Amino acid sequence: MNLHHQLQESKANGQKKMAVLFDPDKMRLEKMSQTLELAAELNIDYFFIGGSLIVNNMLDEVLASIRQRCSIPLVLFPGSSFQLSYKADALLFLSLISGRNPELLIGQHVIAAPFLKMSPLEIISTGYLLIDGGVQTSVQYMSNTYPIPAQKADIAVCTALAGEMLGLKLMYLDAGSGARIPISSAMIEAVSNAVSVPVIVGGGIRTPEKVAENYRAGADVVVVGTALESDPSLMREMAAARTSF
Repeated sequence: MNLHHQLQESKANGQKKMAVLFDPDKMRLEKMSQTLELAAELNIDYFFIGGSLIVNNMLDEVLASIRQRCSIPLVLFPGSSFQLSYKADALLFLSLISGRNPELLIGQHVIAAPFLKMSPLEIISTGYLLIDGGVQTSVQYMSNTYPIPAQKADIAVCTALAGEMLGLKLMYLDAGSGARIPISSAMIEAVSNAVSVPVIVGGGIRTPEKVAENYRAGADVVVVGTALESDPSLMREMAAARTSF
């Protein structure tokens, strides 16, 4: 599997993708089983695996458990250089380009690079833009950065353009897990129209209507997570939005 090539082709063909975000810190076994069964039934495209505090042993166990139950591609969405595992298929090599913390622009990447060079993982350089979601999220606190203001689409556009010019292959707009306000359609549309790389959108997405709205605005991949932790069955309507928008 070449996930990056797949995303490029899907964008060119107007095919929308959906990812379910698993945070091992918050995972409950009974909900996990239901979520995995539904994801397989509904042909969810990817599992993104990540969180702010997880450690490697827990990460390996979660990846192995998911792999035993289904064949959906596993994509690491790491919060630090400690959240790495050979048991996944790919890794979003996130550079927090919306912030000015050098550790998350290049510092952690230097630490991880030798491990990743030897790994079988597909490494996809990704520009990560944290957008204000109306509440301080774990990402904001742990990264020690300010998010881009929700109404400042021009800042998001210029940041994404700079990331693309630097050679980053994906743009990930994230309001953060548990965001009160999801990213606006206006900002998604502005960024999508400005860059040629696939655009991923996540954070605060709680309804199928918002999933469809994000697709209409230009999101190539929509990531859902927190809403499914309490009600995995919501995935059915959200997945249907891939073709109904």
